[in-house]
Amino acid sequence: MEPDSSTTDSASEREHGKTGSRRFGHVPVLLKQAIEFLAVQRGGTYIDATLGLGGHSWEIAKRLGAQGRLIGFDKDSAALERARERLTSPPPELAADWPQIELVHASFAEVAQHIAPASADGLLADLGVSSMQLENAERGFSFQADGPLDMRMNTQSGQTAEQVVNRFDERELADAIYEFGEERRSRRIARAIVRARPIQTTAHLAEVVSAAARPMNQAERRIHPATKTFQALRILVNRELDDLRDLLSTGAASQVLKKGGRLVVISFHSLEDRIVKDALREGASAGLYRLLTKKPVTGEEEEIDRNPRARSAKMRAAERI
Repeated sequence: MEPDSSTTDSASEREHGKTGSRRFGHVPVLLKQAIEFLAVQRGGTYIDATLGLGGHSWEIAKRLGAQGRLIGFDKDSAALERARERLTSPPPELAADWPQIELVHASFAEVAQHIAPASADGLLADLGVSSMQLENAERGFSFQADGPLDMRMNTQSGQTAEQVVNRFDERELADAIYEFGEERRSRRIARAIVRARPIQTTAHLAEVVSAAARPMNQAERRIHPATKTFQALRILVNRELDDLRDLLSTGAASQVLKKGGRLVVISFHSLEDRIVKDALREGASAGLYRLLTKKPVTGEEEEIDRNPRARSAKMRAAERI
């Protein structure tokens, strides 16, 4: 894992002074760069595969015009409804030139089931967990506030983090924490979790993990000891890497993009970035894509200073050929 990715494993959103950002109260990471690589065309069809609170979608919609079409996907029904309120109620000065908005409650892995082949001019995926999810203690994503161990982006289906923590055997837990959190002390942490069962809250889990994985040096003290374990559980519960592979490696994105359509993906930790990099390179070798970024695009110093979460963001882009 990259040194400071653990502090930034989410799509970041902070106060910003521009019109759209004032309406949303946030601005996503690498917003300017993402819009530039999407090369939004008036009247086009664009997919925001990770809608969140709609920050990227707002900027795309402003450029599409009344003949355009914006389709947003999100697993999280709460995020979907908040984005719906904002994206379907543009200010009066934009209303007459606002595109058609369609929102889909589904994972981006299912994009090819909802979008016609070769019909989209661009697809954007901003991976990770949103600020809204992190800041709501009831969702259980963060150890910063006590809450139930849920961690599901789609609260209507799937196993919770509490079920994983209390039902997996010690070896299964250790393997998951090592694979999805890249945590070297996974076995020690898994042993401590099993001994402390039942664990039902984020605070209890963070306490158990912190006691088992005390920082040994200055580098480890930079992040909370439970960060990697929480990341691992969230990725496992939400099948995040599987969904990303379904979007990229099995061809869902390439199926829905027109020739010349742009694919832009923003990742926040090394596991995601590795999948994106490999999938785009393989797609280029197979004649599906032309790579637009030889190296990942990262945040500028000004953005990182304003929003520390931008530090670990990496963006890669390609064009369908």
